[in-house]
Amino acid sequence: MISGLEKKEIKHVFKTSIIQQTAFWSEVKQQQGIKSLAINFKVSKPSIFNNSSNEKSNYIETDVLILLQPVDNEYTIAYIPYGPEIEPHEENQGRFLEEFSESLRPYLPKNCITIRYDLAWHSPWATDPEHFDNQGNWNGPPEKKYQEFRLNISTQHWNLKKSNSDILPSNTIFLDLKKEPTTLLSSMKPKTRYNINLSIRKGVHIREVGLDKLDLWYALYRETAFRNNIHLNSIEYFRSVLRARAAHTNSPAEVQLLIAEVDDTPLAAMFLVISNKRGTYLYGASSSIKRNYMATYALQWKAMQIARNKGCEEYDFFGVSPRPDPSHPMYGLFKFKSGFGGNLHHRMGCWDYPLKQERYTLFRIAEMNSQGYHL
Repeated sequence: MISGLEKKEIKHVFKTSIIQQTAFWSEVKQQQGIKSLAINFKVSKPSIFNNSSNEKSNYIETDVLILLQPVDNEYTIAYIPYGPEIEPHEENQGRFLEEFSESLRPYLPKNCITIRYDLAWHSPWATDPEHFDNQGNWNGPPEKKYQEFRLNISTQHWNLKKSNSDILPSNTIFLDLKKEPTTLLSSMKPKTRYNINLSIRKGVHIREVGLDKLDLWYALYRETAFRNNIHLNSIEYFRSVLRARAAHTNSPAEVQLLIAEVDDTPLAAMFLVISNKRGTYLYGASSSIKRNYMATYALQWKAMQIARNKGCEEYDFFGVSPRPDPSHPMYGLFKFKSGFGGNLHHRMGCWDYPLKQERYTLFRIAEMNSQGYHL
């Protein structure tokens, strides 16, 4: 199934729309003190796509970016954000991950506890009618033991474990940017379309700023974090994202920090990252003042237009609740982002392949006290 594994230079990582699998993201993480590793490999198409062809040349050459994240002074985990990008048919996914994990062992540090796959693959339960309610809303995946049974059924050692929590968002909304702007607007919910126009009428202006204005972003971000009781990253964290480009590589990205203002008063801001054919709304923040100016709506609409004009074919809203559930902490994001249209996508989330069983058990116990999204 898998062959030809070899370590490659980060700058040669293939171009992709998944920013977390680019040389750009490796550069961001390097600035944050996290080492990365890139592995090239080949996969037999018939073995993962159930193709009947037996041609020897019938394979896919691809790669994966691995972040070597320290757990303490001695141990690390091999974290693969939204990778591998190649997505086998459901019945082959467990076998593929098992074989790939064992093939990766020689390339990983000896003190590596586990390989953690943050899978962007479509959740198999998101296509099962039994997991939707009468209104067509997804009820989410079943208990972990049932998820593990389904993924491991094709494996030899049943070693794939569902993580206690996901790191990157497992639910998002993708918007088709190939449509004309008038079509995009007409596909939005009436209230969203009204708020965009209202914001423009009230004089909200969007401009791109650089590193010299990062303090404007951080003031809004800090206010948002305190208001919503979410984890507060340092300003240096965002400086690394805005500073990284990886222009000398095969998989660069363009980062724009957009600020929405009225009379030079910042009301909202966001990081737009463009990689290959996708624009991603990576981080956002807003002020508590003049919220009736609806600056966040004008900001998103401008970001979509920028991404589309730069050749993007889709826009990733990057994180919502899995269904319109008012009790979910990300329900507010669901209401806001779903108003722009698009399709809800449910990913499989984080899965572990333990390499050191005893140490992995201790790691899982410790991790339960610090769940949440971390980039």
